[in-house]
Amino acid sequence: MAPSKAPAGVPRWERLARGLLCLLGLLLSVYALHVELSRENDPEYRAMCDLAESVSCSKVFTSRWGRGFGLVQLVVAKDSALNQPNSLLGIVFYSLQLGLGQMASSTAAQALVMMSWVSVAGSVYLAAILAFVLGDFCVVCVSTYIVNFALLYTNMKRRTGLKGRLQKDKTG
Repeated sequence: MAPSKAPAGVPRWERLARGLLCLLGLLLSVYALHVELSRENDPEYRAMCDLAESVSCSKVFTSRWGRGFGLVQLVVAKDSALNQPNSLLGIVFYSLQLGLGQMASSTAAQALVMMSWVSVAGSVYLAAILAFVLGDFCVVCVSTYIVNFALLYTNMKRRTGLKGRLQKDKTG
C-alpha cells in the first residue's frame, strides 16, 4: 500500500514531522520571549529553565546575544527597533517553515532549505557563544538547535524527493 499523501503531494510523514517540529519551535520561541520580557520587567524573575547558576536560560536570553544575535547592536543602537529578540526571529522562522511547508513546489522546497541552512548557521554560532563566551547551558536554546537541525533534514528530504519526482516525470 502506498504511503498516504496530502492533496498537494506532501508525504504524510513530512506533514507530521514539520507540524511537530514547527509547533515545538514556536512553543520554545514563545516561552523564550516570555522569559526575556519577564526578566526585563522583574530582575528577580526566575524561569523554570533556570536550573542552576551555569544552567540559566534567562541569563542567556537577556545577554547581549539574546537580541539580534549580538550582532545587530554593533550597527544600530542597542534599543533600536531593528535589534529584536532572537526568540521573535524564531517565531517568524517557524511560522514561515510551517506555511511554506504546505506548498509542494520546488521553489518552496529551495526556500525551506535555504532558510534552514541560515537557522543552522545561527544555531552553531549561538551554541559557540553559549559554550565559549557565556559558559552556560540553556535547555531551551539547545532544544531549538535540535529542532533547527531536524527541520534542515526534513527540508533536504523534501527537496531531494521533489527533484526525484521531477526527473521521473520528465523520463516517464
